[in-house]
Amino acid sequence: MITQWIAEYLEAQKRAVDSLKPAEIAGLVETLRTAWSADRQIFAIGNGGSAANASHFAVDLGKGSSDKLPRRFRVLSLTDNVAWMTALGNDYSYDEVFTRQLMNYAHKGDVLIAASVSGNSPNLVKAYEWARSQGLKTIALVGAKRGRLAELADQVVVIEDTHYGRVEDVQMHILHILCYAFMERPELARS
Repeated sequence: MITQWIAEYLEAQKRAVDSLKPAEIAGLVETLRTAWSADRQIFAIGNGGSAANASHFAVDLGKGSSDKLPRRFRVLSLTDNVAWMTALGNDYSYDEVFTRQLMNYAHKGDVLIAASVSGNSPNLVKAYEWARSQGLKTIALVGAKRGRLAELADQVVVIEDTHYGRVEDVQMHILHILCYAFMERPELARS
């Protein structure tokens, strides 16, 4: 019965949300606060649904959060320029679509945040290897498999599920928390 399946799906979704540790997310808020304070760039990346989450995050942090602060967040989703991504994928490889953009924009001390269910997408892993070599601060939101991103990132939040829909939904929970922390607690920018 579909009603039973929905109830089970929602229960599994609740378990995925309940796997989050508030202290880990608070650490991410502090990383963003520090980046804002130092006028650092924040980059967001992901593939598929996680790419959509990266775009959504950039909108909410760049507009919603920034509207509440005395100075704007500098945030960019590297998933949004289809022409540039396809040129990079075609001329180099799809594995380099984020790294090659970071080469144009990123500086030491900037922040790179990735959302990934598997934690093993080659284009994300390559971007994180490059980011580490360049002194960027890295955050990974990953599913229960963790993957290589969990090994490479400075800060990791693991969503204890492997279901793509549930993990991507919880990624968005986290990304919304990061944005709404500044929307609803703008005094964070004065700390």
